[in-house]
Amino acid sequence: MARLADYFVLVGYEPDKRGSGDGQGQILQRFPEKDWEDNPFPQGIELFCQPSGWQLFTERNPPTFFVAVLTDISSERHYCACFTFWEAVDNAQSQSHSRNGEEEEAAASLVQPAQLFAPKSLVLVSRLDHAEVFRNSLGLIYTIYVDGLSASLENVIGNLLTCTIPITGGAQRTISLGAGDRQVIQTPINDSLPVSNCSVALLFRQLGITNVLCLFCAALTEHKILFLSSSYQRLTDACRALLALMFPLKYSFTYVPILPAQLLEVLSTPTPFIIGVSSVFQSETQELLDVVIADLDGGTVTIPECIHISLLPEPLLHQTREALSLVLDPELEVADLAFPPSTISASSLKMQDKEIRAVFLRLFAQLLQGYRWCLHIIRIHPEPVIRFHKAAFLGQRGLVEDDFLTKVLEGMAFAGFVTERGAPYRAVDLFDELVASEVKRMRAEEGSKQKILRHIKELAEQLYKNENPYPAVTMHKVQKPTEGCHLRLHQRPFPRLDEGTVQWIIDQATAKLQTAPPAVKVEKKCMVPLGPPIAAIMERNGSAQANSARRLEVVRNCISYVFENKMLEAKKLLPAVLRAMKGRAARHCLTQELNLHVQQNRAMLDHQQFDFVVRMMNCCLQDCTAMDEHGIAAALLPLVTAFCRKLSPGITQFAYSCVQEHVVWTNTQFWEAMFYCDVQNHIRALYLESSEENHLAEEGTEGPREEKSALEIAAEQRRLWPTMSREKQQELIQKEESTVFSQAIHYANRMSYLLLPLDTSKNRLLRSSGLGDVESVSNSFVTNSIAGSMADSYDTESGFEDAESSDVANYVVRFINRFVDKVCTESGVTNEHLKGLHVMIPDIVQMHIETLDAVHRESKRLPPIQKPKLLRPSLLVGEECVMEGLRVCLMPDGREEAAGGNTGGPPLLPAEGAIFLTTYRIVFKGTPTDPLVGEQVVIRSFPIASLTKEKRISTQGQVEQFVQEGLQLRSCTFQLLRIAFDEEVASESAEVFRKHLHKLRYPQHVHGTFAFTVGQSPKQALQPKAKEKNPSLRTLSKNLVKNAKRTIGRQYVTRKKYTPPSWEQRSGQHLQEDEDEDEISVSEEMDRSTLTPSTTIKPSDKMTMSHLVERACCRDYQRMGLGTLSNSLTRSKNEPFRISTVNRMYAICRSYPGLLIVPQSIQDNTIQRISRCYRQNRFPVVCWRHSRTKAVLLRSGGLHGKGVVGLFKSQNAPTAGPSQTDSTSLEQEKYLQAVINSMPHYADASGRNTLSGFTSAHMSSADSSDKRQPKLGSLMKQVMGGKDDGPGTLSRGGKWGSIRASGRMSNYVLNMEIGSRLAGKDPLSAQHNGAPSEASFLRQHRASLYIIGDKSQLKGVKPDPLQHWEVVPIEVFDVRQVKASFKKLMKACVPGHPSADPSLRYLRALEESEWLSQIHKILQISVLMVELLDTGSSVLVSLEDGWDITTQVVSLVQLLSDPYYRTMEGFRLLVEKEWLSFGHRFSQRGAQTLAGQSSGFAPIFLQFLDCVHQIHLQFPMEFEFTQYYLKFLSYHYVSNRFRTFLLDSDYERIELGVLYEEKGERKSQQVYKSIWDYIERLNKKTPIFFNYMYAPEDGEVLRPYSNISNLKVWDYYTQETLSEGPSYDWELVQEQPEQVEEAERQDSSAPQTKRKIIWPCYDNRSRVEPDAISKLLEELHNLEVELGQAPERWKDMWDKVKASQRTDTRQEASRMGSSCLLMASSLAPHRRSLGVYLQESGVGSTLNLSLDSDTSSTSTPSSGKQGVRKSTGNLYSQFQMSESENRSYEGSLYKKGAFMKPWKPRWFVLDKTKHQLRYYDNRTDTECKGVIDLVEVESITPGTPTMGAPKTVEEKAFFDLKTTKRVYNFCAQDVHLAQQWIDRIQSCLLDA
Repeated sequence: MARLADYFVLVGYEPDKRGSGDGQGQILQRFPEKDWEDNPFPQGIELFCQPSGWQLFTERNPPTFFVAVLTDISSERHYCACFTFWEAVDNAQSQSHSRNGEEEEAAASLVQPAQLFAPKSLVLVSRLDHAEVFRNSLGLIYTIYVDGLSASLENVIGNLLTCTIPITGGAQRTISLGAGDRQVIQTPINDSLPVSNCSVALLFRQLGITNVLCLFCAALTEHKILFLSSSYQRLTDACRALLALMFPLKYSFTYVPILPAQLLEVLSTPTPFIIGVSSVFQSETQELLDVVIADLDGGTVTIPECIHISLLPEPLLHQTREALSLVLDPELEVADLAFPPSTISASSLKMQDKEIRAVFLRLFAQLLQGYRWCLHIIRIHPEPVIRFHKAAFLGQRGLVEDDFLTKVLEGMAFAGFVTERGAPYRAVDLFDELVASEVKRMRAEEGSKQKILRHIKELAEQLYKNENPYPAVTMHKVQKPTEGCHLRLHQRPFPRLDEGTVQWIIDQATAKLQTAPPAVKVEKKCMVPLGPPIAAIMERNGSAQANSARRLEVVRNCISYVFENKMLEAKKLLPAVLRAMKGRAARHCLTQELNLHVQQNRAMLDHQQFDFVVRMMNCCLQDCTAMDEHGIAAALLPLVTAFCRKLSPGITQFAYSCVQEHVVWTNTQFWEAMFYCDVQNHIRALYLESSEENHLAEEGTEGPREEKSALEIAAEQRRLWPTMSREKQQELIQKEESTVFSQAIHYANRMSYLLLPLDTSKNRLLRSSGLGDVESVSNSFVTNSIAGSMADSYDTESGFEDAESSDVANYVVRFINRFVDKVCTESGVTNEHLKGLHVMIPDIVQMHIETLDAVHRESKRLPPIQKPKLLRPSLLVGEECVMEGLRVCLMPDGREEAAGGNTGGPPLLPAEGAIFLTTYRIVFKGTPTDPLVGEQVVIRSFPIASLTKEKRISTQGQVEQFVQEGLQLRSCTFQLLRIAFDEEVASESAEVFRKHLHKLRYPQHVHGTFAFTVGQSPKQALQPKAKEKNPSLRTLSKNLVKNAKRTIGRQYVTRKKYTPPSWEQRSGQHLQEDEDEDEISVSEEMDRSTLTPSTTIKPSDKMTMSHLVERACCRDYQRMGLGTLSNSLTRSKNEPFRISTVNRMYAICRSYPGLLIVPQSIQDNTIQRISRCYRQNRFPVVCWRHSRTKAVLLRSGGLHGKGVVGLFKSQNAPTAGPSQTDSTSLEQEKYLQAVINSMPHYADASGRNTLSGFTSAHMSSADSSDKRQPKLGSLMKQVMGGKDDGPGTLSRGGKWGSIRASGRMSNYVLNMEIGSRLAGKDPLSAQHNGAPSEASFLRQHRASLYIIGDKSQLKGVKPDPLQHWEVVPIEVFDVRQVKASFKKLMKACVPGHPSADPSLRYLRALEESEWLSQIHKILQISVLMVELLDTGSSVLVSLEDGWDITTQVVSLVQLLSDPYYRTMEGFRLLVEKEWLSFGHRFSQRGAQTLAGQSSGFAPIFLQFLDCVHQIHLQFPMEFEFTQYYLKFLSYHYVSNRFRTFLLDSDYERIELGVLYEEKGERKSQQVYKSIWDYIERLNKKTPIFFNYMYAPEDGEVLRPYSNISNLKVWDYYTQETLSEGPSYDWELVQEQPEQVEEAERQDSSAPQTKRKIIWPCYDNRSRVEPDAISKLLEELHNLEVELGQAPERWKDMWDKVKASQRTDTRQEASRMGSSCLLMASSLAPHRRSLGVYLQESGVGSTLNLSLDSDTSSTSTPSSGKQGVRKSTGNLYSQFQMSESENRSYEGSLYKKGAFMKPWKPRWFVLDKTKHQLRYYDNRTDTECKGVIDLVEVESITPGTPTMGAPKTVEEKAFFDLKTTKRVYNFCAQDVHLAQQWIDRIQSCLLDA
């Protein structure tokens, strides 16, 4: 029972003493006068009676009533019901009020109007909220006073104060205050449910659904809320409604429904509140920045900008809104119906109120469903202590990210909820039932509005019933005042009451109560139902992450592989596992699996297993937030202290030392949750044990009981608690307390494990922030060796900063102490125990630090496991290691293939391995870090001589988080090595590596290059190292440096000591950066010594001469019929040219060969004078003659300035004085005239080369030449560039290309037509191939000699109509441009860094490099010259010094014009003649020595090879060699492996003795000094250089297209093979495949499959998938070897096959009839350039590859299906071993065995095809007993019978077969047979 009212107070107005207009309230009387003991009188009532302030009014207002709420210090609420009426005040009275007489003047001075009214309030103070009863009671008192009823006021008030009513239980009490009144009071059934009357419904009416929801969320998430209204009652109602909506949570912050004016500053309090303020003060609330303001009168809610209110999580928000609109606006549902039901109407206001509350009750049930499963009960006795595991709840609900719920769970209201409702044994209310049993129903009904509404109505019924348990039977009877009584004029003031009377009534009532028996409230306690676990609810929800079973399978497999020690398998699966760890299920799976292995006592692991387990744990933890909402860290916590590995006897490292890296370990909340969870389990176990002892007897019968949860056990214990004896209670309390205490010790240990770093000497604190880069963690191999070094990289600043000290131990001790304090006080550990703990913790930490020190020390010693062993590269014969492998990581560069870019596939780079420096190459060999390709080997290497740039880089390490230093080495073989040195490589070693690299790259002299030093032991530093088996790196590097110094000193004593550039000054003088190329001018090429012919060679002339004749030049001169040495000595006059020996001592020109072709008429002494006019003395010499037109190609250096002017300005009128200049220019003129005279058509034309003279025997008709001329003119115009066009025209020249004229003029018209048809032009149009026809441009007669010169040198030269030669000035690029272009090309093809859009960047860089424009230019000039030579004009190329672009152009012209140079032999000859003999400066251009270092690398020869490659692409059938041959040359001309391309001229080569090395001089068969010998040998072994499509046409002149659009980037620049390195060192590459096969054989478990996967950039495609012909040849070879026959050379085999193909073709053609032949002959020749015939015939169309053809008429491909079948049949027939075939002749012969063996009859088979004699045991035998190869047979002679020969046979039947190996003796049955055998064998030998 409780008092209805505690106090009755009368409050009146008192004027303000300070004289301001407002007065203040004053308590006039209060009853009872002394406070109740259980309920002190609340302070400040007078403020709340007039919240807007006490003011006087000029008229009477009607009485008002409202209820204010005051909260006392113990947060009890007091309801103050204020009834206010107005009384008149006259002046005198207002003064009598200030009885003390102070400041009377002030009071008097107030200007008083006629009559004023002052408020007076009657106040009831109660702890019960029965507003209506209070209103009636105070109204009754007022009525008695106003209407002057007979009842005594004291009596009524006394009765009111002594009236008691039950608090709850749904009782109904009728009370009467003794004035003839009657009231019925109903108490709610359950007082835990709030009573709201209609307030909630009113609130929704005032503000609307969205606004109220917003306020609701704001209140729950602890924002400040302010209600404004002009009605106080509404403020109170609104606040009450908001609290009612929050049920079952209780609002625990400031709650003031009506805030008085004097207390407005409360609004700026920092804590949350719900406050109501009269709207009079709206202006004052404007400056509140963080308050949500709800204006009840205006219906608005204002949220300031700085506030973000988290709303309900999504499906709930929507569902709540829908449900609310169903309740509040039922018409909405049917508003659109055509026939709306007539009877829809909302419920009554009271009912609506309950329905709204039902919606919110449902909402909370859904929000908090399953909350009881996340309660941890820490203590049961004496009082239950309960904690809520927030993280687990959010994690299981899948709402971790949800702001709203997180804030609610962190809020005070929820803390109160846990305390109040957590208890397992208590009374249960509506909410508990809803959460426990209705959640499933709510899930099921989610979609259906009808069902939802039904449920809401049911709940509303219950809520209504709770407030109004009885239908109101009795009527209230309360007297009310008469209408308008407050307006009476002469109303007497409210009387003063008699305190005595009231007090007496109260005392009597109190006495009566004390004698009455106490009313015992029976609480119905029971066990609170748990409800379904969250997991069950969530699964139905389906929002649980679906993680495919396959992934979990992978995780399980990987773990079982690790524990079964199948490391390779595990390694393959690891990346998949690490990826799967992103999913929650996979992480749970991991913890479960690991847990199983711990239970099986597999906690001690070996190093590799330990590594794997740690990696998986780290990956698992990295995605955990600090909250650990999924319990992953919690599940791993016991495991990290279980898994360990032995470092050395007695020292064990546990996994925890490698997983400290995660933010979760520094989160106190995580540790608390873990601690409580463990404590709960232990306490549960404590009670389970005791109960199990009792239950053992019963259990046998029962069968298994369901596991009891801790809460259920706790409920049971609480129920029994009152029944236990005192001792028993004490015992239980003690047991529980010690359980908690022991757990606290255990956790202090655990925390020290995870918080103390392995290396405690480092002052590193734990990071409070997460790890920077998620990826870096998942890839981090945290191993023993790294765990230490990882500690270094932490910044000590981050983490929990503590001013006093950053010492790790102190920090950890403090952290643990804070934790222990918190949990122990919460869980009621005694103070003694707590003190004990504080003493223990520092010792625990100290002990742990000591063990860690030992572990750290040992772990440092461990070899770093995960580093693969260094693989040694295979070396060439004579190649030696200069520097042992330095462990490095090969980083990916900008090429995407190896990094698995768009080409897909696992990334091959980065790879771990070592870098080796040999005398020849820099080699990286290692294995990819990606385990999916871990078995592959990655090799990347290039010759040292090709290094063009080296720069230092620093890279972010792949594995560890620190920056490694590295190198980037770029090579002109288009290779880039980006290496990062491993941390074990000392920086000195890296420096030594660089020094050696420099020394090898730039030797002092060419003798130092690999081609010369090969085979000699290198005098380099690193030899001593072989003696010490395994020296430490430090001593090794010291030795290196020492020896390096010693050798440097020894080798170069006389010269300036060479010190390689230091990193800093690198850019200037040594390895040039990109920019400083430009300062090298042309003068750099002018070596003065070449101009002084004083130092000549001294050997005997005869020797030199014979050598010179052997040279390539001479061989080629003789081939072209330009004269032989003998004829030049006898000076026969009929030859126009002779071979001059004037330069045999290299006296005239150092850079020319010894023998030169000059016109017959020119004397040697003239030559010497002429040579001075030309740069480098390179005067014009003939290098090639057209076999048909007899036009010649000459080359020379550019003219010196004077010579040019002299030659062209004063052509026919020499000046008077015979000056030096003039005489030389005359001689030059004479020389050129002599060249012109040598041309046959010049002689015919009798002196003038006019057009009429030109149409001699070589031309069939004049008009054909007319047609041709404009074309040539336009071509010249393109090459020269028009006058007004800038240099840009060159690249834009018109399109003209391979019109494949056969070179004979008779064919020309036909060719023209084809050409124009190709170009889509009319054959008669003069504008041929799209070039402008400017007949005027080229004079009408064709010059006999065109001089191609540099535009810049030929300025001011006017063409002279009398001259026979014409100068064509063209613009060429110089060497500097080539260098710059090449640099850009390298960067484009092998970029150093990856880019966002690789293909775009590549194309842009390619264009910027202008490499293709240069190729275009060279080809264009060459084609022009081919054209000129073909029309019978000679050409002299006189550009720059005559050794760069001149050489390129001259070589290309010969290649295009002469098919001989397109064979292998011819190409070799061309290179030897034009490049080597004519002195292209290979050493200078390739920067092969120290001297050339500053000038850098200029790829002139490479450019030429690229041009050849372009031509090869356009005419694949015209070259005998393949593209590989060109790549091979490109690689080796810079590699310095061979001596062929060393030095700058023949002169230098002779000087060094390189040129004429004797053939027998080779030291070892393997070391080849000449690349040509090597190619020859290789070509014999394998057809790698041979082009199977080679089918040349006689005298074919090639005219390739040179437009940039027709040029392709050479794949030599872009492709690489990582499996074996560059494939151009054939020996190195050939070793690999066998090893691979062995490896495959060992692993027999793997399924054997024929399937191969080829990766771009890893596999060498041509080797893995050879072309069909190579494959067939290889198979044949293998078969022959298996059959025991001597294998044939591939070339012979090929030729045979071609021959048989040819005969087939002929037969085929005759069978097909003539139509086919006609078609074949009419095929346009250019079509053949693609090597494919397209042909239709009656039999059916077939696409066939012609292998060879003699002439175009007979080379009809076999078309038609039978034909194809026949020819292929023939192709293979020779290789079948059936009886019938391949036996040209067979029979039985006797054969004498080897020495001392008898004669035996054998069946012999003579096989012409295979060219062998085979013998078998007998005729039916298929097993061949032996083979005599007929190649080896030297002679066949009649023999004599020897001992043991068959007796019956005549003597003449014997014959002997002599081979190179032995003599075979045979004998036939008779003489005739013997003769037949001899004839057959003889004819067979002759055939061969």
